[in-house]
Amino acid sequence: MAKDTYQSLQAQIRKLQEKAESIRLKQRQPVIASILRSMQEYSITLDELKAAQAKGVPGRKRAPAASKPTAKPPKQVAPKYRHPETGETWTGRGKPPRWLVAAEAGGATRDQFLINQ
Repeated sequence: MAKDTYQSLQAQIRKLQEKAESIRLKQRQPVIASILRSMQEYSITLDELKAAQAKGVPGRKRAPAASKPTAKPPKQVAPKYRHPETGETWTGRGKPPRWLVAAEAGGATRDQFLINQ
């Protein structure tokens, strides 16, 4: 395998891709036949299938529409703690800021930095 060249590997890839496509096409025929049998059994028309697909009935995954809203932006939270000298603030959520950790290590309590509202 060490003697393989890039070109020979690309040729092998092409052959494998062609073989995979051939197998996929052969496997489609029974699936199509099954779909046709079900359509006949339940009197389903092509128009009904198209309408169901347009409504978004699970089928092939499509790229999300550009008009759909994305995730909600995070809510703004008022600061709860303020450093008396620098004015830096912290909401009380997430990891505490270094200034607060250092102050607590020096003996201060978190309540000393509360913002009175």
